[in-house]
Amino acid sequence: MANKRGPTSLAHKLLRAFLQQSSSSTSTGSGSISQTNTNAQYCSTNLKLQNSPPISMGTFQSQSQKTMVVDVEGWLLKSPSAFPYFMVVALEAGGGGLLRGFLLLLLYPFICLLWNEMGMRIMVMVTFCGLRKQSVARVGRAILPKHLSEDVSLQGFDMLKRGHSHGHGRVVCVSRMPRVMVEAFLREYLELEDVLGTELEEFMGFYTGFMHGERERCKVLELKKAFKDGAVGFSSSSFAQSKLPFSYCKELLLVEKEEKRWNALPRKRYLKPLIFHDGRLAFRPTPLNTLTMFLWLPFGFILALVRLTISLSLPYKLSTPVLAMTNMKWRLLVQTTGNESGGNPSNVSEDNNSKTNHQRGQLFVCNHRTLIDPIYISVAINRPVQAVCYSLSRVSEILSPISTVRLTRDREEDAMIMGKLLDRGESVVVCPEGTTCREPYLLRFSPLFTELSDEVVPVAVNVKTSMFYATTAGGWKCFDSLYYLMNASMCYEVQFLDKIDTSDVRARKYSNTDMANQVQRKIGKALGFQCTMLTRKDKYMMLAENDGIVGRS
Repeated sequence: MANKRGPTSLAHKLLRAFLQQSSSSTSTGSGSISQTNTNAQYCSTNLKLQNSPPISMGTFQSQSQKTMVVDVEGWLLKSPSAFPYFMVVALEAGGGGLLRGFLLLLLYPFICLLWNEMGMRIMVMVTFCGLRKQSVARVGRAILPKHLSEDVSLQGFDMLKRGHSHGHGRVVCVSRMPRVMVEAFLREYLELEDVLGTELEEFMGFYTGFMHGERERCKVLELKKAFKDGAVGFSSSSFAQSKLPFSYCKELLLVEKEEKRWNALPRKRYLKPLIFHDGRLAFRPTPLNTLTMFLWLPFGFILALVRLTISLSLPYKLSTPVLAMTNMKWRLLVQTTGNESGGNPSNVSEDNNSKTNHQRGQLFVCNHRTLIDPIYISVAINRPVQAVCYSLSRVSEILSPISTVRLTRDREEDAMIMGKLLDRGESVVVCPEGTTCREPYLLRFSPLFTELSDEVVPVAVNVKTSMFYATTAGGWKCFDSLYYLMNASMCYEVQFLDKIDTSDVRARKYSNTDMANQVQRKIGKALGFQCTMLTRKDKYMMLAENDGIVGRS
């Protein structure tokens, strides 16, 4: 390691602790420090950290209260490109999303030829012109955090949080992107309060597509006063000198763009778990991925119609292999331990043919991933089921190959509706969560199902899609089935668990809430998901600011 001597500084201490840990843990870590005295002291680093472990800064014990100025694109995120996030806004915020996104994609090669600021202005104009302020705010709050979280670098995040915990005061995040795109993520998921980003012009609740430079300059001047104690900047060599706040930093730590091979922040290291997010895109919309999506859309739409026709016209035994040829698959996971009749769907199907035996129907309780969950349970047992649901669009109801029954959210009336179905010998599928959850978490189970039958069959379901999510909180729910069927590939996993005796609940010897929690834990253990006490209302208030009730039309 080459070291050009200079005055001892906070940036030097940070960098040395950073490099010492990297060099002691991996042979690929190397770095160099250089320092120049202009308006500020710049510490230029050349770091090779592709395989380096998380940073340890236990040797750094500074008690300085200096402000940290962090470059979001240059330091905190792995990729310096803002294109994927602008594409998310263009596609998800409404206002001709596909056309707007396609135009942004066409202009991208031209944008790459321009200098940073001019290219940013063009992306802002194409993406934001004519969009409702409220719609963009929803994207920033409910959709972008998922994409940003997956791009946070472990090394940049660790340096930021550990440096702050060792005596730093204020932390200021600086972004080239509009503040409305990054502020909610930085505040809610990284607990960073001061955010400086591009301000946008607006007119009567709509964005004009122009930047508001005066507001940003006022914010910079305000921050300059806070830098009296000396600020330490963290950025990339390609961005720092183009951002005004960094010129006020007394010490600046840079990482070379060519050598920034940092690792992604693991989910377990998130300061706040990412449980809810919205939007249709199940992939990171890089230029190449976005081009692939636009090329696929015409074929995907035709394929969706073919898949739908096959599903509605053929019996399960024929439709399953035919659909598998179109890459629409499902897998049955069978338990190897426990009660065989509970874990084997063939036994469930044979032993509980309730209509012919004049017995009471079987109640299946499953977690909720998409509106198609009950269909795959029906396919697995090779028998029609009745799917009870709280909210379902009229279009989805018409397209469903199985019968659906709407619940009213009135406890007594809903219990009577499901009780009548079971008394008729129907197989009933209920999702006690009341809404879908995309991430590996289970929402609170409503305990009503524990009072309807002497035994229930828990079913663990999971789904993997390649391009689109089949659920939405703030979008058009009538297109859920279409988006699912348009995926290039998808796979449902269904696992029948051991039956659970709920007769003690009906006899009032056991709490219905405790029984519901027991079923939730059993399904969560089978899937490897974490159980929560969050509800449907929590999800919709966060993502869409409503209660999530969908009308029939």
